[in-house]
Amino acid sequence: MQSDSASASLGSENNDRPPDLQAAYTHNPKPGYPSAAQRMGHEGTVLLSVSITKTGDVEQVSVQSSSGYESLDRAALTAVSGWKFIPARRNGLAAAARVALPIRFYLQK
Repeated sequence: MQSDSASASLGSENNDRPPDLQAAYTHNPKPGYPSAAQRMGHEGTVLLSVSITKTGDVEQVSVQSSSGYESLDRAALTAVSGWKFIPARRNGLAAAARVALPIRFYLQK
C-alpha cells in the first residue's frame, strides 16, 4: 500500500485570492491496508478533500472520489483525519486551505 502525495490542488476560505504557498504534508503514517481487502485483492485510489486549519490540523475530510471499496475509503478517511500538515501561507501568514489528496492502495505482485 502506498500513500500517493502527487500534486495537490488547494483552495482557500477566501476564494478571491489563492494562498501564496500551498499546504504541505509532514511525515504522516500511511493508512493501514484492511486485511479483508488484501485477501480479496482490492486495490484502488481514494481521492479525499481535506480542509486544513491555519495551524495545520485537519478540520474536515471527505471522500471526493471513491476507490470503489468502502473499506479502502474508510481506511483513508481514518488515517488522514489524524494527520498534521504544514499550513498554507497567504501574505506571509498561516492560512486555512483545502487540498485534494489521493491515497493509493495497491498490492505488491
